Amino acid sequence: MRRAPQQDNPTLGITLVVTAMLIFATQDAITKHLAQSYAPAQILWVRFVFYAAFALLFSMRKKPLRQCFKSEAPKLQILRSLLILAEIGFFIVAIRVLSLAEIHSLMATFPLMVTAIAAVFLREAVGIRRWAAVLVGFVGVLIILRPGLEALKPGALVALFTAFLFAGYNVMTRVVARYDDSETSLVYMAVIGAVVMTAIGPFFWTPPTLVDWGWLLLLSCTAATGHMLLIQALEAAPASVLQPFNYTMLVFATGIGYLVFDDLPDLWTVVGAGVVVASGLYTIYRERVRGAKRPPPDLRT
Repeated sequence: MRRAPQQDNPTLGITLVVTAMLIFATQDAITKHLAQSYAPAQILWVRFVFYAAFALLFSMRKKPLRQCFKSEAPKLQILRSLLILAEIGFFIVAIRVLSLAEIHSLMATFPLMVTAIAAVFLREAVGIRRWAAVLVGFVGVLIILRPGLEALKPGALVALFTAFLFAGYNVMTRVVARYDDSETSLVYMAVIGAVVMTAIGPFFWTPPTLVDWGWLLLLSCTAATGHMLLIQALEAAPASVLQPFNYTMLVFATGIGYLVFDDLPDLWTVVGAGVVVASGLYTIYRERVRGAKRPPPDLRT
């Protein structure tokens, strides 16, 4: 039997997840740079090939590779993998025209979307307080977009659709966790992404310069390192403790966007992002309260 993680070191877990958010924000800055010269399909192809190699090596440390591919819900695993592949692709499209702060302000809506999707499709009980938080969060989105007051920024709706795809991916991750362990989910996501992009990527290939090969390799390393830190963080502390610190990525993305691209969000984007983040944090808090009220499992069965 596989030994369950102890999850008794919240300080280490928080440190790891915040470091992962900094790495992911750096990854997005590299993606924005590369997206100005290369097609999303090409970036995805290189990224998933390297990520698949990482996932296979990482998972084989815990169990034989043949067992990693044994899934009790292979169709769900494939759907989940295609969702994250599409999410990253649309993210690259949006980041070409939006600043890091703008896209992450809109992406911050995904926990609210998770609540709505889980309520509709998984029939999870969602109380009036969490529904209110979802509605307030989308008021924050309207503040960011300011429809009717000025022309909608290109890529804004793409960013919202990206957040929706990421929310769907998170819901599917919850579902497949009922059937498979994390190693199987990791391998399926990486290998399916690599296979799909190997079929598509060559049609969009532009030979990178030597410098851009360096950026592509660094992008792949940040993706692998960030996910490894997240896995280690979840082994050190429960997800409910770590979730609020995912929002540090918005802070890091804003700072890197200013330092690298000289982009600063305007006042309304900051206000709207604040509303979205506050709504998300309240939703996470209510989920923790709801989880604490659940009766403990009967260990006699």
